[in-house]
This record gives sequence, C-alpha cells and structure tokens, in this order.
Amino acid sequence: MLHLWQGSWIAAFAVGAVVWGLIIWAILFHRKRSDDLPPQVRYNMPIEILYTAVPFVIIAVLFYFTARDENFVEKTTDNPQVVVDVTGFQWSWRFDYKQGDETVASVTGVPVAPNGPAYGKPVLTIPAGKTVRVRLHSDDVIHSFWVPALIYKKDVMPGYTNEFEFTATKLGTYEGRCAELCGVDHSRMLFQLKVVTPEQYDKFIADSKQRLAAGGGK
Repeated sequence: MLHLWQGSWIAAFAVGAVVWGLIIWAILFHRKRSDDLPPQVRYNMPIEILYTAVPFVIIAVLFYFTARDENFVEKTTDNPQVVVDVTGFQWSWRFDYKQGDETVASVTGVPVAPNGPAYGKPVLTIPAGKTVRVRLHSDDVIHSFWVPALIYKKDVMPGYTNEFEFTATKLGTYEGRCAELCGVDHSRMLFQLKVVTPEQYDKFIADSKQRLAAGGGK
C-alpha cells in the first residue's frame, strides 16, 4: 500500500509537471504581441486524440496497480492460525477468540457516559508470526476498525461480516480506534492491538479458558 501511495504521488507530480510546463510554455511563447488575429485552427485530430487517450492510459495504469495491491491485501487463507470476531458497538469493542465454533476467550470494552471517568481500552492480543483473521461485526450502526500502524482500516457493518487477514512481525502495543462517525461517544471507541510472542499468546488463551470454565468474567 505504501508503494501504491508513493507511485500515485509520482504519477500525479509527473502529470502536474507536464500541465504546468504547457501552461508556462503558452504564457511565454504565445502571449499577445499585436492586435493581429492569430491563425485559427478548427480541428487538430492528433492533439485531440492525444489528450483523450492519455487520461485513459493513466487511469488504466492506476487501476491495474490498485486492483493488484487490493487483491494482495484482501487475500484470505483457507486455514488461518488465529480467528478473532471483532464486534463494534456504541461505544466500544468486543474481541471473541474462536477455535472452530467455540469461543475460547473474550474481551469486552466498557463504555461510559461522556462525562464519566477514564476507562481501560479493550486489548486485542495476537501472536507474532501467525496468520490472524479478523471478522468484523456491528451490533448497531456502521463503525470502522482502524489500527494506523497497519496502514489499513475496514468498515464494521450491521448485518454483514467483513473480514481480513494479516501477520504481525513486530512485538509491541499499537493504538486502534473507530474511524467512522458513529454517535456521540465515537471519540471514545478506542482499543489497543497487542502483539506478543506465540508462547505469551498460548498462555493468554489458556488463562482465558480457565476463567471461562470457572464462570469468571471475560
């Protein structure tokens, strides 16, 4: 996506340089020198074909690279190693870790009143080096799942499941938020993405299974 963004800007600057070059050329070499009417040309087919065809070529090239990168980014596998159902609601998040149809761990954010005290952000914990599938659901209105460090966001829509996959390679904690204006407390729909070692992730799942088995809190 970074290369696509950079390439689009390079193309935009190239087109802008040509356009500005033609404007400056016309100003310098075709400014009014007398009251004589310059030669009038009704048709110039080569020029007209050129400025009709060139935009189509530019659009086709940008479309090709966009479609190529989109297919790569949106590609999913048959057997992801980690599956998490992410549910957005007014105004927080719930993360349900799945093994088949079973929920083995769950983390739910607690929304508060606009003037209430600060609260902890729900944490989405994933293992480094593993293929993680995120399935997005909404309980009410349209939200948007956004982790700026991933350079990626995706709409969370009621009645429809969006999904994507990624593999984290760098340990750490990354901020996330809702990127779709979803109501009065939209700005409080914050969460964190925590990338841990596979061993730490296995312990997190094991501890969560024990709490669920004991009827403890999620």
